[in-house]
Amino acid sequence: MPRILLAEDDDSLRGFLARALERAGYEVRACADGEEAASVLDQDWDLLLTDIVMPGMDGIEVARLAAARNPSLRIMFITGFAAVALAAGDQAPAGAKVLSKPIHLREIVAEVERMMAA
Repeated sequence: MPRILLAEDDDSLRGFLARALERAGYEVRACADGEEAASVLDQDWDLLLTDIVMPGMDGIEVARLAAARNPSLRIMFITGFAAVALAAGDQAPAGAKVLSKPIHLREIVAEVERMMAA
């Protein structure tokens, strides 16, 4: 079963995302912030799905750490800030995808499935 590391500081969105991805057949570890996600990067993950703007360690920092440990890790960002989404492309590891909020859970699951199939 593919494993997803999810980092999202919004409690309700994190719960919705985790449940939707689990229903789609993924094993999900949901983390409340970047520090929590960074603490489990040594485990075997297929995809990092992270918010960009979070207190403390942001999603870009988590993604850079994750990519350094596992260069083949797929990375997807979600953000509610258009300017952050545009800047993330310059700062993110190569091949990372950026999705802008609001986004429907179906769309996120579909994007995850596309990335996993690639």
